[in-house]
Amino acid sequence: MAYREFDSTQISRRSLLRGGAMLGAGAAFAGVPGAGLFAQTSAQPGQWPAVAAMVEKYVGERKVANMVATMGWGQRDPFTIARGTLAIGHSARADMDSLYRIYSMTKPITGMATMMLIEDGKLGLDQPLAEILPAFANMQVQRTYDGSATDLVPAERPITIRQILTHTAGLGYNIVQKGPISQLYVERGIVPGQVSRIQIPGLGRAEAVRGLDNFADRLAQVPLVLQPGSKWSYSVGLDLMGRVIEVASGMSFDAFLRERLFEPAGMSSTFFRVPQSETGRFTTNYGIINSTPLPIDPARASIYLDEPSFPFGGAGLVSSPRDFDRFQRMLLGYGMLDGRRIMGELAVRVGTSDMLPETATTEGTWVEGQGFGAGGRVTDGSYGWGGAAGTVAFVNFDAGLRAAMFTQYMPSEAYPIHGGFPVAVAKDLAAMQGA
Repeated sequence: MAYREFDSTQISRRSLLRGGAMLGAGAAFAGVPGAGLFAQTSAQPGQWPAVAAMVEKYVGERKVANMVATMGWGQRDPFTIARGTLAIGHSARADMDSLYRIYSMTKPITGMATMMLIEDGKLGLDQPLAEILPAFANMQVQRTYDGSATDLVPAERPITIRQILTHTAGLGYNIVQKGPISQLYVERGIVPGQVSRIQIPGLGRAEAVRGLDNFADRLAQVPLVLQPGSKWSYSVGLDLMGRVIEVASGMSFDAFLRERLFEPAGMSSTFFRVPQSETGRFTTNYGIINSTPLPIDPARASIYLDEPSFPFGGAGLVSSPRDFDRFQRMLLGYGMLDGRRIMGELAVRVGTSDMLPETATTEGTWVEGQGFGAGGRVTDGSYGWGGAAGTVAFVNFDAGLRAAMFTQYMPSEAYPIHGGFPVAVAKDLAAMQGA
C-alpha cells in the first residue's frame, strides 16, 4: 500500500487526536435517557441486541477491522460481544485480551491515581500546583484566547490540582489550540501523544520532549490560554498530572500506576509500551480516508513498540477490554475489586463526581451543561470518557452498570461510535425494563 496516497486535506494531527476529547461531537452521554432508565433491573440479559447490531454493522461492512463490547452489572463477569480480526484480512480474532490504543481513556486512570494521593494526604484537591511544581507560581495568560503569545496578563488565581483534573486550569493542548500558542507547544515539544512511525502527510511527527520533568518545566514557560478556574478547555492537564504524581509520591509515574493500580487490580495487559512478546494480540490502527480504512499504525511496526518520550498520562496507554473492565469494576465497587481494596471509597466517590470549580463555566464547550470529574465526564449518574481511536467507556452508578467499546480507527468523528454506543446501551436497557 502506498502511504503517499493519503490526502493531507482529509487527515491531520488535530483531527486524528482530538476525537479523544469529543466522545462524539454531540457528546456520548448527552441525549441518553437519565438515571430513571438505568434503574437496576433483576433481568439477567443474555444478549444486548442493539449493541450487537451496531457491532455487526461496522465489522460486517468492513468499516473497522474489529469491535469488542463489554457490558457488566456490578461485580459480575461482563457480557462480551467480539467480532472481527486484529487487522483487516488477517485471521487472528479480536477478543477480550486483544490490545487497543485507548488514548484519552488514559485520563480517567491518571485521574484515579491522583485521587489515591489525595486520599494518602500527599496532595490536596484545592492545593496550589506551585506548592508541588514551583515553576508554575507566576503564570501569564493570553489576553485573547488563541491570540498573541506575547500580549499577556498575569494569572488572577493560582492553578490548583482540582483545575488540572477537570481541564479548568487554563492550560492549552496542541491538538486544540490554533495560532501562535499552538506553534509554541509544537516547537517546545509539549506534544504528549503519538500516532504512527509512518510519515503521513498532514499528520506531522512533532517530537515530544524527553522526560516528564522537562515536559512540566517547558509547559510552565508557555502562557496559559485562559484564566485558571474560569472555563473548561480540553488540555494537557492529565499529562502534567503525571509529573505531579511523581513529585508527590517519590516514584516514577509509570511505576506508581503499576504498583498502586495495575498490579493490585490484576491489569496485566495495560502498557505505555507494548512488549514485543505481546504483538500477537495487538490490533492495527486505521485512518479512515474516503470512507475506506487504511492502516496507519500496523501492530508489528507500531510506534507503541518504541519507548515513549515519557509516560503520557493523558493519552499514552494501550490496554485490553478485560483489563479496562477490571478498572471499571473497581470503580463500581467504590475501590473494591475481588475482595481487595484498591483505593478508598471516598476517593472514588469524589473522583467520579462533578468536581468543576464554582468559578468555571462550560458554556460553548464539548461538555456544556454537564459535570466533570477526575479526568472524565460526569452526567446522569455516569462517569467516563473516550479515546481518539474510537474507544469509549463509562460506568453508571445508578444502575451498577459498566460498559465499554473497543475498536481502532482515526479520526474518531469519522463514525458516530462515541455517541452511538451509549445510545445503543440505553436502548437495550429500556428493552430490559419493559420485559
